[in-house]
Amino acid sequence: MIRVNALEDMKAIMTRFLNGLNINNANMVELQYYLEIKYMVHMTIKMEKQLKRKVNARPCNYLEFSQGWKSNFRREGIA
Repeated sequence: MIRVNALEDMKAIMTRFLNGLNINNANMVELQYYLEIKYMVHMTIKMEKQLKRKVNARPCNYLEFSQGWKSNFRREGIA
């Protein structure tokens, strides 16, 4: 559209952007309220960062902490 110097409706631009997203991201962005394409882009970037943090976050295993405490206690009692 830029090459042919054609004007395009902003709603059409946002729809094209939304259709180019991953289906999960598109569904999340679609639920949000947005007025302009720049808000849509910023929202998508924030959501992708949040998803990346959730995927990279290691779940806390409380058994590791409790086992470490018990093993230290047992060693001190035996010695």
